Amino acid sequence: MKILTAQQTREADAYTIENEPVASIDLMERASRQCFEWIKDHFPNHTPVTVFAGVGNNGGDGLAIARMLQEANYSVQVYIVHFSDQHTRDFDTNLSRLTEVGVHPVVLSEADHQFELNKDQLVIDAIFGSGLSRPISGFIAGIVKTINASASQVIAIDMPSGLFSESNRGNDGDSIIQATYTLTFQQPKLAMLFPEHEPYVGVFNVLDIGLSQSFIETLATNYFYTDRSLAKSMLHRRSKFSHKGSYGHALLICGSQGKMGAAILSATACLRTGVGLLTMHVPKSGVEIMQTAVPEAMCLIDEHDERFTRTPDLSKFDAVGVGPGLGTATDSQQALKFTIQNAETSMIVDADALNILSENPTWLSFLPEGSILTPHPKEFGRLVGKWSDDEERLQLQKDLAVKHGLVVVLKGANTSVAMPDGSVYFNSTGNPGMATGGSGDVLTGMITSLLAQGYESHEAAILGVYLHGLTGDLALDREGENALIASDLVHNIAGAYRVLEKS
Repeated sequence: MKILTAQQTREADAYTIENEPVASIDLMERASRQCFEWIKDHFPNHTPVTVFAGVGNNGGDGLAIARMLQEANYSVQVYIVHFSDQHTRDFDTNLSRLTEVGVHPVVLSEADHQFELNKDQLVIDAIFGSGLSRPISGFIAGIVKTINASASQVIAIDMPSGLFSESNRGNDGDSIIQATYTLTFQQPKLAMLFPEHEPYVGVFNVLDIGLSQSFIETLATNYFYTDRSLAKSMLHRRSKFSHKGSYGHALLICGSQGKMGAAILSATACLRTGVGLLTMHVPKSGVEIMQTAVPEAMCLIDEHDERFTRTPDLSKFDAVGVGPGLGTATDSQQALKFTIQNAETSMIVDADALNILSENPTWLSFLPEGSILTPHPKEFGRLVGKWSDDEERLQLQKDLAVKHGLVVVLKGANTSVAMPDGSVYFNSTGNPGMATGGSGDVLTGMITSLLAQGYESHEAAILGVYLHGLTGDLALDREGENALIASDLVHNIAGAYRVLEKS
């Protein structure tokens, strides 16, 4: 799914109106109906609703939603935030329709903008939506602050008022609606995917309002949202005539004394993700642990008792993953350097291997083309330095991928996958319960498995991240956010495949 700018979305809206053809008021009705249905499914009709509507088309959406809620026997109060004498035609049409069902809005203006909210009310923010390009100020900023200070749940329509769709540098964070939920139209907006905007966006849902897909396909973008449809399109089908050799031979260089758990998590995830053969390179002290815990894996034994110091023959492997539980001892660093200099296939680099690279940044140029880095934010910071905001962090991620011809997976909420061509894919699966030790080790095993099976680097990263998040979502139903552990992710890989295959 493409991530579009606000301008591109307006173009898609205009194209749909002209070519479907559909009247703009009917397209607004379609979008508002989708919002109403979502609200009806999540809030019973004894919930009192207060709608704040601007005088543009976002306000028109809000008035249409208010009418539908009124007709469904909700108790509805509407405030019109009168920031201009210039109303859109569709706003005025929906204002007339609203009064016809017995709802008479109160106008909030510079002269009089007093109102009260309580915690039991559901607030709908339809003041500006995605059409704003300057910080909110004046009496409207006061309205926003009053809404934010209430204990009410807030649903933002399309975008939280005050939050720009793309860059928010120079914006005033104190004058942005803090939504509990955001119902956005057709495509997600880039700003929704930045961690620093979570207090404003809350949980967002993408509602299909029927904009022309053929036109959207013509729009250029470097940003994409990995939904189930995209992930499923990448999934390879297995032939009934296949054998274990058909699905590749992966090598994982993982583990050190006291950190063999990381190696076990990576190994079991690699196997569950479908690799044909798996070999683990582990220190002498880890062999018995590994062969007991993961009997399906073969073992190569390092000459050192406690850590990785010697690179095995890499020629027979289809993918090499390195890093989980590795340690950063000097001899391990030199062994890693030799490994990346001599690898004949793309590598997956994670955890301590990333920390070693951050101390030796020139080694990045030794990595084979198409290799995949999987840092969490702290590891990423060690690689590239500090950033002032999430927008700059995204640019640093893209720069790293483009400069070195790598795929850079920056883990977190809406994990982002930056490609060597400058494109970025944001993930749609996963939850806060996955913020637990070992979760990244599981991801390393999964991506290594996919790469060994013949997936291209970009496919292995995008699909691996999606499946990884989906395992967490499946585990959440049983374990909950607080009790979820990394092993739960491995146990749900099979279920994640089933969900994707049947969707």
